[in-house]
Amino acid sequence: MDAPWSPSSAGFLTGCVGANKCGLIVASGNPRRVSILGSTGSIGTTALELIGRFEDRFRVVGLAAGRRVETLKQQIERFRPEVVSVADPQDAAELARALPGDGPRVEHGPTGLIEVAAGTRADILLSALVGAVGLEPTLAAVDAGIDIGLANKEVMVIGGELVCRRSHASGSTVLPVDSEHNAIFQALEGRRREHVRRIILTASGGPFREHTAEQLQRVSREEALRHPTWDMGDKITIDSASLMNKGLEVIEARWFFEQEPADIGVVVHPQSIVHSMVEYRDGSVIAVMAIPDMTIPIGHVLAYPDLLDLGYLPRLDLPAASRLDFFEPDRERFPCLRLAFEALEAGGTMPAVANAANEIAVARFLAGEIAFMDIPRIIKAAMQAHEPVGYEDVETLLTTDTWAREHASAYNASRAAAGA
Repeated sequence: MDAPWSPSSAGFLTGCVGANKCGLIVASGNPRRVSILGSTGSIGTTALELIGRFEDRFRVVGLAAGRRVETLKQQIERFRPEVVSVADPQDAAELARALPGDGPRVEHGPTGLIEVAAGTRADILLSALVGAVGLEPTLAAVDAGIDIGLANKEVMVIGGELVCRRSHASGSTVLPVDSEHNAIFQALEGRRREHVRRIILTASGGPFREHTAEQLQRVSREEALRHPTWDMGDKITIDSASLMNKGLEVIEARWFFEQEPADIGVVVHPQSIVHSMVEYRDGSVIAVMAIPDMTIPIGHVLAYPDLLDLGYLPRLDLPAASRLDFFEPDRERFPCLRLAFEALEAGGTMPAVANAANEIAVARFLAGEIAFMDIPRIIKAAMQAHEPVGYEDVETLLTTDTWAREHASAYNASRAAAGA
C-alpha cells in the first residue's frame, strides 16, 4: 500500500522540507533566504510585496530582472540583496555605477541568472521568469540542492523529466506556485496516491470563452490582453486567451503529480474561485477555493510547511460570488489545448517544440504580425515538422528549442490558412 501523499512521495518533490528545512527555519527564527528570477514581473513584484510584510520571516538575497532597471533599483533599495542581474551588459554597467559602494554585486545575461539562482546560498529560489530562459538557471539551483518555488511553467513543459531526475539526485524540493498546481498540491497532501482517480485543472476561459470561431478570427491585441479575472504579464495573458496556458499546465501536472494524460482533466470555471480539484476513487472530489490572488499560492510555497497569516487580503465571500459555473473546454475553437495534449502524448522533445513555437507565435501576435488564430497554426506546423526524441541533457532541449523558434519565426501561418 502506498504511503500518504507528501512532497517526498509524489513526482519529483523529493526534499523532506517539513522535517529538515522549513521546520528548522521557523523554529530558530532565522529568516528564510530567498532569491527571485523575474523580480520585476507580476509574480516577482507580488512576492516582494508579500516578503515586505513578513521581514522577520524572509531575507532577499538575489534578484534577477530583464530590462526594467528602474523598478529593479527600487527593489534593491528596499530589500538590499547580495547579488542582482539584468539582461543587458550595458544596463548592468549603468546599474553598477548608480548603486552605492556597499550595494549588491551586479551580473548580467545567462550567467547572471545562474549566479542569482544558484550562487547565493538561498534556501529557496522563486523561479518566475517567462519562457525557456528559465530552464538553465532553475536546473542550476536544483543541482545545488536549493528548494524551488516554480512559477516558470515552461521549465517543466520543456524539461520536466530532466528536472525530476536532477531533483532526485540533489534532494532539491520543487513546489508549484501556479494557483492550479498549488491547489492540487494542497488537495493531495496527506492522501494516498493509490486513491487518486484524476486531477482536474480549472481554466477561467479567458476573454473569448463565448466567442464563435468566426469572432476568434478577428480578435485584436487589445481584446486579448483584457483578462476578466487575473492581472498577469502580456505573454501569459495571451496564453490564457488561447487556452495554451492551460495546455502548458497539463504538461506541468504530468510531471508534478505523476499522472498520465488521460487522468488529467480540464474544466472552464469563469469565476476563478475553485483553483483546481482532485477526484478520488470513492467518487469524492476535493476542491481548493480562494479569491483569485497570486499572493496566496506564493505565500504558501515560500513559507511551506508553515502557513502565513494573510488576513490583509479580502476573504472569500461565497454568498457574494452567488454561483460557480463549470463547462467543458471547446478544443475545436481553442485548438492550443488539444495541441498541448498531443505534445504530451508524443513525449520526448515534442513539448519543447510546442512551447517554443507558442512563445514565438505569441510574440508575433503582440507585435501585430499575425492574427490570433495563427497562433495554433504555427504551433501545429512546428509539431508536424518535428520527430520527437528522448533527451538526457539540457543541450538536446536547447537545440530543439532553437529549431522550433526558427521554424515558427519563418512560418507564414496566414498564407497557409488561406491555402497559399
